[in-house]
Amino acid sequence: MKQSEHADKLCPISQTLGLVGESWTLLILRNCFTGTRRFDDFQKELGLTRHVLADRLKKLVSENILLKQPQKGHSGRFEYRLSAKGKGLSPVFMALANWGNEWLFERGQQPNAYRHTGCGKNMTPKMCCSECGEELVARDIHMHLSQHTLEQSKTLSEQQVLGKFGFFPSELKTKS
Repeated sequence: MKQSEHADKLCPISQTLGLVGESWTLLILRNCFTGTRRFDDFQKELGLTRHVLADRLKKLVSENILLKQPQKGHSGRFEYRLSAKGKGLSPVFMALANWGNEWLFERGQQPNAYRHTGCGKNMTPKMCCSECGEELVARDIHMHLSQHTLEQSKTLSEQQVLGKFGFFPSELKTKS
């Protein structure tokens, strides 16, 4: 499956991968979160070709994940800044970095950490329930289809469901 085909699936993970899952895109966004804004700085820091960088930045701008703004004092040059939509990816990046720190590096050898500016202490990103505040762990979470999606899917064949979602949702498995 081509990367662009992810966007055709009725799944937020697939559609997000369709936007940010191409090679280099997550690293470009990581660098945006660390303050990189100029084309030449992205290229220098990441070591990718001008063509690939221009292509990825263009897509991120067209999807309103980055904002392309004139660079002050430099006619014809631009800066790339995270939009509100781009900033909304912050928890995703913290979760990826947290996973990498936990599973790819020895304890005490992790390359980065997060500091909470509110209390000034290093912290580990955690997810909690928006309703009760309890910390979330995988065994306590069940992803399910929304009522809207269930209604739309009632008349679909098994093949249509697989084509639409890219997987077979458990709620639809009892359907005959």
